[in-house]
Amino acid sequence: MRTNAILPHDTVGGGATAKSLGPLPEWDLTDLYKGPDDPALAADLDALTEAAATFEADYKGSLASRLAETDGGAVLAKALATYETLEDKAGRIASFAGLLYATDTTNPTFAKTYGDVSDKLTRLSSHILFFPLELNRIDDNVMEGALKDDAAAHYKPYIDDLRKERPHQLGDELEQLFLDKSASSRNAWTRLFDETIAAIRVDMDGKKVTLEEALDKLLDADGTARRKAADGIAASLSANGRTFTLITNTLAKDKEISDRWRGFKDVADSRHLANRVEAEVVDALTSAVRAAYPKLSHRYYAMKARWFGKDKLDSWDRNAPLPDADDRTVAWPDAKATVLDAYAGFSGELADLARRFFDNSWIDAPVRPGKAPGAFSHPTVPSAHPYVLLNYQGRTRDVMTLAHELGHGVHQILAAPNGALMAPTPLTLAETASVFGEMLTFRRMLSEAPDARTRRVMLAAKVEDMINTVVRQIAFYTFERKVHTERREGELTTDRLGEIWMEIQRESLGPSVRLSAGYDIFWAYIPHFINAPFYVYAYAFGDCLVNSLYGVYEREPEGFAQKYFDLLAAGGTKHHSALLEPFGLDARDPAFWQTGLSVIEGLIDELEAADKVR
Repeated sequence: MRTNAILPHDTVGGGATAKSLGPLPEWDLTDLYKGPDDPALAADLDALTEAAATFEADYKGSLASRLAETDGGAVLAKALATYETLEDKAGRIASFAGLLYATDTTNPTFAKTYGDVSDKLTRLSSHILFFPLELNRIDDNVMEGALKDDAAAHYKPYIDDLRKERPHQLGDELEQLFLDKSASSRNAWTRLFDETIAAIRVDMDGKKVTLEEALDKLLDADGTARRKAADGIAASLSANGRTFTLITNTLAKDKEISDRWRGFKDVADSRHLANRVEAEVVDALTSAVRAAYPKLSHRYYAMKARWFGKDKLDSWDRNAPLPDADDRTVAWPDAKATVLDAYAGFSGELADLARRFFDNSWIDAPVRPGKAPGAFSHPTVPSAHPYVLLNYQGRTRDVMTLAHELGHGVHQILAAPNGALMAPTPLTLAETASVFGEMLTFRRMLSEAPDARTRRVMLAAKVEDMINTVVRQIAFYTFERKVHTERREGELTTDRLGEIWMEIQRESLGPSVRLSAGYDIFWAYIPHFINAPFYVYAYAFGDCLVNSLYGVYEREPEGFAQKYFDLLAAGGTKHHSALLEPFGLDARDPAFWQTGLSVIEGLIDELEAADKVR
């Protein structure tokens, strides 16, 4: 069964009808399970529970002594292979429940399936939680000897990564408690946030629309429509302000407790460890971007205000199309052709990988009530394939989002052969293929611009996207740092959260943007703050990295594609320094970030030059 076939989608936000967009694809989750009532789902959960219990009985408490024996390498290899199979099977079940829920978070059956599966997987995980903990307690010399076995050596990158967690690892009982409590703590509060966001309806001229549709109106060419959308969004978020404030305070406290027990000093240290990136590298990125605000966002928004004939832009004008922008709707077939042609211009293999998403119903594109907002590419598990979720509404930005998410999908396909333990890519490198895909698409579209006006509009749109990816995300990161730091001293009120938000926004957007009344609640709808604290700097990391990578590609195209595919195929098996070395790049060098930021500055230079000759 098509799990979302019953959901209506006669129209989409921004006034574009489904007819004008052409047929929009909906994903087919039957590659995972036929539906929430599929007997195979219940059978796999039961079988997985039994297999996990068997794994526990086979290895718990005896791993260290068995690895010290003469056949320790073979024991390690077999144990890791079994553990990886369990992780893959659990990931398949979890992916299905999560993707099903994303299609309609207001559907009670989907919500129950998601909740029940999450609970069962949490209980199941208690049987295998011991394994990484015991691996990390094994003496280094014993582990080194076991890894001499060829089959075990395959997993050395995973073991090396796991060893980095040792200083923050707790005892078995405490780790078990943290795992068991996650279902009623972090996971529950995250679900409350998702369901609250999905249930929000914004009043637009007497019509109730989803938050996603209202946010899309902020891109409308009509300034009055943008203002009404901003006012409506502010009113709807404010009506739920107490809930969002409680969720934010609770999850920040939950993280503080975890950090304290695990010995993380800085509020973002756990994220840096998960990303396998040094704190000083992120600090250098953050400092470089914040220092560049005047040269990037402040300068661009001053120029945009002049284009709008204003002394300052209102907050709802920030992402508004230019007065002479082409506001044609991009039908889905045209969006598909644009992205695939751009990918093919770089590599036929890249285009072929992306085409699989269209040919195999791996994309869900329509806007629907209750559907998860935004866009993502979910990797699922190596034994399956990724799925892409969009809320496609026919704008040029939506085409770029398609290019972005397909980049993620291609990356996930290429990394999958590493297996469930080593396919996942640290977040700092997880945005590489997505942003590179956007850049390929942009460069292709820019080269085909029919006139100077169209080129100027496209340049402005790209600059805005880059500012949103670099400046805005570092502002988000700065906001999170302040919130989590202050939360250690006590709860934050809605007003205080708004004050921090406005302070950070003024710094990042600059004097040419007027922050309207009600804008102080706009922090509330950002899902990354809830679902993945401190994730956001990965976007800026990825954008600056890709700017540098693309510069290498333009200078030395020969052989670049193969090195690029090697980078993506590495998944989580290598540190960012090793992956960037073949390109002559080093993220630890402060000049690296300046190179990436200079690309954005150069596009603004080109815009200013074009503005002078208009």
